[in-house]
Amino acid sequence: MARFVKISSLCPAPYIVDPQLDYSIAVDEMINHWNNQFSQVLPDKPDLIITHEACDRSPVYSLESRLEYYRVRGNKVRDFMRKVAAENNCYIAYSAAREMLDGTWRNSTQIIDRNGNIAGIYDKNHLVIEENTEAGIAYGKDAPIIKCDFGTIGCAICFDLNFEELRLKYAKARPDLIVFSSMYHGGLMQNYWAYSCRAHFAGSIAGLQGTIISPVGETIAKTTNYFKYITVDVNLDCEVIHLDWNWDKIRAAKEKYGSKFKMSDPGYLGAVLISSESDEVTINDIIKEFDFELLDDYFNRSLAHRHENLVP
Repeated sequence: MARFVKISSLCPAPYIVDPQLDYSIAVDEMINHWNNQFSQVLPDKPDLIITHEACDRSPVYSLESRLEYYRVRGNKVRDFMRKVAAENNCYIAYSAAREMLDGTWRNSTQIIDRNGNIAGIYDKNHLVIEENTEAGIAYGKDAPIIKCDFGTIGCAICFDLNFEELRLKYAKARPDLIVFSSMYHGGLMQNYWAYSCRAHFAGSIAGLQGTIISPVGETIAKTTNYFKYITVDVNLDCEVIHLDWNWDKIRAAKEKYGSKFKMSDPGYLGAVLISSESDEVTINDIIKEFDFELLDDYFNRSLAHRHENLVP
């Protein structure tokens, strides 16, 4: 059955505070900044709002000043976002530096649920070297799949997007959505991650273009030079198939289900996205009914045939 989730991505430039301000006042200004950002998308009643990497860090601070600011900040910005999530019945991806109980630091994305609780935390696995050696951030070790009421989330932060080690974990785990909070855009890597993980991809990039991308690498929505935020509905009840051996099945499913069966073709890829927009059947029901072969099943069958028929 259709499983729509409304996603908002906020992509303002990093907020600049007066470096002469008392840190407590700077924290209040930062909270006010994000309150203004949220006000742009909350009227659309999103299910998930994504913030960019280090969203409550101002670029004016030196490393030493940054740590002093963070200690005054504590969890105040996070708790403000927890309140926003609870009052507006939405999830928020809060991406920021996080101090651990042992005094070490992580670059984290915390997923806040509709009740203001923490549904899961991802710690950036692949730091820029200086993040570790100079900023004192420790490397994350895990790639948790975070369960939400609309589906599952995997997270990535900035430099992560360059590394196969993390991508392959998600390609195996198959979350419904990759949430990407960043200072760097990633370019074609965004589309590649979406396609290779067979997942929707939602990016919030500080001051740059934010995007929502489908599992076949199509850009569904993007921010512009005029508007640094987007909100869009995506249907997570979907699968990726190859056109080979599925042409007639696509036509038969369309003839039976009409607009309730959707096929999205990015062109030139050979793979397409099929989804159910019915309240009665899921895409897996339709796949079974018409015996669609999923993309990965087709590729695996092709590889097996090659290995079985290699000439000595």
